Amino acid sequence: MGAESRIIIDNKAIGGEEFDQLAKGKKPIANPAPNPPPARNANNSKGKKSRRRQQQKQPSAAAVRPVQRLFDTCKEVFKSGSAGIVPSPDNVEKLRAVLDDIKPADLGLNPDIACLTLANLDGAAPNGKKPAIRYLHLHECNKFSIGVFCLPPSGVIPLHNHPGMTVFSKLLFGTMHIKSYDWVLDEEGKQQPEVKNQLPKVRLAKVKTNSDLTAPCNTSILYPEDGGNMHCFTAVTACAVLDVLGPPYNDDEGRHCQYYFDFPSSQFSVDGVVVPNEEKEGYGWLQERDRPVDLVVRGELYRGPPFFK
Repeated sequence: MGAESRIIIDNKAIGGEEFDQLAKGKKPIANPAPNPPPARNANNSKGKKSRRRQQQKQPSAAAVRPVQRLFDTCKEVFKSGSAGIVPSPDNVEKLRAVLDDIKPADLGLNPDIACLTLANLDGAAPNGKKPAIRYLHLHECNKFSIGVFCLPPSGVIPLHNHPGMTVFSKLLFGTMHIKSYDWVLDEEGKQQPEVKNQLPKVRLAKVKTNSDLTAPCNTSILYPEDGGNMHCFTAVTACAVLDVLGPPYNDDEGRHCQYYFDFPSSQFSVDGVVVPNEEKEGYGWLQERDRPVDLVVRGELYRGPPFFK
């Protein structure tokens, strides 16, 4: 799911600071000998100082923050991407490995404090209304977006799709129930058409995932046509999930976020569509719906470790 409120941050203002400088060496000890040291070539001395300054400006691989590594990897993986184009298997694994190593602290999140804050949000929700969800915006361009959804207990991101997208999701902390679907394809590999003579109009989909995930866990990946392209997140406990979308939603380019109701496959009987009884739990009928009126997502400024774009 994409954030609707975008926060543009100037490169110099991200996090309010620059990279940590490399550790500086100690000052040289003065020569105890009475005789003055031999004269040095002024040009050589200036050249060495210039090289030292350049080296100090360039952080070593070990000094690169995880969030910077994430941004740089996304930029590389999605640089030639577009809707429906899946990154190469090598690039998928490269980004998966970076996300697998991300910890809450790498994004400025403290699970204990975040859980308390999210639980308070849950308790503050009016009776009968779902609690608000927080979205921490890190980056969005026409190639990819990076953000963190923070859900209070019982918070729900309703069933929705990701048209033409490859999406990486990393649960940072907490426990979340995920239910996802892929469209059932016909013999030619095309999506089953919507059943128009059925009220409500529905389309058959196959359940991909229907289980709880508890952090720490591996990164989940969905693709334009499989991997659970349509999913629903339900917070069992306060939790946070890091999302990378490539490319992000864009109504003008046909990537609209569509929401769905889902119904058991046994609820409707449709001519020409047969699901064996022993497999009925593995399928469902999906019906398009408007964005739920009780879905509240509050965009917030990312305040974690800085990174350069």
